Amino acid sequence: MTKEQEQKLVFRIADLLKENKDLTNQLKDINDLNTKLQKENEKLESIISSLPSELIPKDANRAFINKTKRFEMTTVLYADIQGLKKIAEQTGTSDIIDELDQIIFHFNSITKKYKIEKIKTIGDAYMCAGGVPQKNITNPIDVVLAALEMQDYLYQLKTEYESQNKQFWDLKMGIHTGAVTATFSGRKKISYELKGDTVNIATRIASAGEVNQINISIMTYELVKQYFVCEYSGKIPVKYQGNLEMYFLKRIKPAYSKDRKIGKTANHIFLNKYLLRQFTDLQEIILDKLEKELPSNLYYHNFKHTIDVINQAELIGYGEGVDDESILLLKTAALFHDAGHIIGYDEHEYNGTKLAREYLPIYNYTQEQIDRICELIMATKLPPNPKNLLESIMCDSDLDYLGRSDFIPVSNTLYRELKEQDKIGDLNEWNRLQVKFLSNHQFFTKTGKNLREVNKQMQIERIRSLIKSD
Repeated sequence: MTKEQEQKLVFRIADLLKENKDLTNQLKDINDLNTKLQKENEKLESIISSLPSELIPKDANRAFINKTKRFEMTTVLYADIQGLKKIAEQTGTSDIIDELDQIIFHFNSITKKYKIEKIKTIGDAYMCAGGVPQKNITNPIDVVLAALEMQDYLYQLKTEYESQNKQFWDLKMGIHTGAVTATFSGRKKISYELKGDTVNIATRIASAGEVNQINISIMTYELVKQYFVCEYSGKIPVKYQGNLEMYFLKRIKPAYSKDRKIGKTANHIFLNKYLLRQFTDLQEIILDKLEKELPSNLYYHNFKHTIDVINQAELIGYGEGVDDESILLLKTAALFHDAGHIIGYDEHEYNGTKLAREYLPIYNYTQEQIDRICELIMATKLPPNPKNLLESIMCDSDLDYLGRSDFIPVSNTLYRELKEQDKIGDLNEWNRLQVKFLSNHQFFTKTGKNLREVNKQMQIERIRSLIKSD
């Protein structure tokens, strides 16, 4: 690839990241509006709850106890544990109930592991769902992984029982992804009821499947096919939707599996791709936290700067040819690198690492990954002195504005911020300081130099022309 082709590729990636940034901002505006409406709703509920019971209309009281919320992407798993009749002929009723309880108990532990919500158990039918009550983008993968683990558990038990010439349960599972309406009831112990076509389709897919197979809809298939081996299993008619295609879920693809022959356990490559997908959820939570909790006089170190650094870390990372895990570490470090301003202005890098260590274990980052992310955060402390490629990418991303066309307005926000912190004098002093900093600064990566170095030199001359001689 020629240098000209490399530059075209870098600029193309930059355009795509700008589009992504615009979409992220639009999404944030929508989420902000939704949050505002939810707060208003909570205030109304609080008012209702404080009124004497005789003054509360029946409908209002019911609305307070039972909350209904719509989720646009939920993955429902319906498991039909079969074989009750044939086992009853051989085993006592109490033994059957004990066996079923054992299975349900283990299924509950699996759903808890994958942060899936158990919805209900009716006899020998079991239903759970991912993406409720906490919305997330990974729920199709979470539910599919849980289904494979449930299938494997029942297969092991069946093998054990058959070796003793005993009858055992069979399992048919159906999985479908779509919108649901969830009703939350109870105050201390909350229970969930799901309604909608998604629930009905998951049930029908289970019935249309085969014993000991996991049957998934085409909607779920499209969301997980990158990671799992699936086989076409046929169609079922769905009201108002025509024929719905289905697939048997077989295993994790060999490239993403520790046990390449069996395909039941995900490897580190799978985990990194999963975490990259999950990053969208983490980013939304942390950016929302920054917008709500950062001091109002942070005109430069705000959530918009954080978004800029995340996008630039991804751009330069791909430009430098790093792998998926490195992109994950860079984007996560960028997300937390200025979050420490919530705790205090000085030593904000260190405070950012404290927040990272608080949040990242919840999102399944390994301890090694968390340690590396914290090192990347600390690498942004001025003056920059990176010790490896990822730290170089991080430093270039953090100071990317130095070589951008919007340098002057961005630097003005930093001046205003420092001025209110009593950390800088007049504008002339600031301009002298900028010329000195820019003259000593260097971009460390090849991509950073190609993108920003020429424009940075132009900025130095522009600022010099603004300096008034004493």
